[in-house]
Amino acid sequence: MGSVGSRYHLGVARPLGFDPIAEARRQWATRWPEAAAAMAAATSVMRAQQIVLGAVDTALRRFGLTFARYEALVLLSFTRSGELPLGKMGPRLMIHPTSVTNVVDRLEEDRLVQRVPHPSDRRTTLARITPAGRALAVQATEAVNEVQFGVGALQGEDLDRLVHLVEIMRVSAGDFDPD
Repeated sequence: MGSVGSRYHLGVARPLGFDPIAEARRQWATRWPEAAAAMAAATSVMRAQQIVLGAVDTALRRFGLTFARYEALVLLSFTRSGELPLGKMGPRLMIHPTSVTNVVDRLEEDRLVQRVPHPSDRRTTLARITPAGRALAVQATEAVNEVQFGVGALQGEDLDRLVHLVEIMRVSAGDFDPD
């Protein structure tokens, strides 16, 4: 594993001398051979998520951001006007509306976003990124790019293949309509 990945080893003093997922697969195959590959794949994906979150959380910690707050800032910074209705943020961030409220609450407390009324729909509230939020989004993006979002052990075609494989799962789960 590359240097980025090895820094996020979940508190184990040193790496194991064997792959625990491969061992679990071997054990699983003796009891449930039809599901051993799926168990190993799922466990590998979950471990990869831990590695990615560890890398990203470590990079964002010095900015006082969680990944959810970082994603919201970046989403707002990508819009032409720097603002979006709260109701549109949830689906784009793939989080529940209650989580959007909590994320925006925290960002607003830190003066990184502000809630503003929609100019033509009184029922809608917009989240608008502030200049401080834009500046922090740029700095935080430099930090997560530096650690390559925790996937720096993969390059080029391997990254594209991983994205494609996960996309198949996401489409199957109904995350989005590819057409």
